[in-house]
Amino acid sequence: MSLHPAINHSDHIKGNLNASLEIVEYGDFECAHCGAAHSIMETIMKEFSNQIKFVFRNFPLSEMHTNALEAAKATEAAALQGKYWEMHNSIFENQEYLQPNDFVQRAENLRMDIQKFKMDMRQNNIAEKIDTDFESGIRSGVNGTPSFFVNGNKFDGDASNLLELIQERVA
Repeated sequence: MSLHPAINHSDHIKGNLNASLEIVEYGDFECAHCGAAHSIMETIMKEFSNQIKFVFRNFPLSEMHTNALEAAKATEAAALQGKYWEMHNSIFENQEYLQPNDFVQRAENLRMDIQKFKMDMRQNNIAEKIDTDFESGIRSGVNGTPSFFVNGNKFDGDASNLLELIQERVA
């Protein structure tokens, strides 16, 4: 399966925007496997960020993970204040704290405008962005989280397999 749509202006991108190696992860902020993948992706980005373009797309499995959608909304609301990756990291590094007040506390810790953050959490365009990410995952053949795509193709394996692949490619 291949990635639909390709990386575009609505994605949150980290690393080298011109890198020839593109990694897209579809993830759920409440998924323990995504939490484990996050720490591996952080290692990958520390070592190879100048050679990788990394994108995270929302794929909240809301039926299993009741707080995943709100967590995704919190990252998208943070993005409107230029703090997407900070909120993303904070949520994955503290997955046991996924209640609405926890997101507000994180926003305060990130020195965000709290009233704006709370209003943005309820905005339709944020819910639509998450739905669009989710639908793109379905079209791309995502059937669980985390799911990775490397240069547009679905990657069979987990984040540790991805680290091995990158080490081989970049070495």
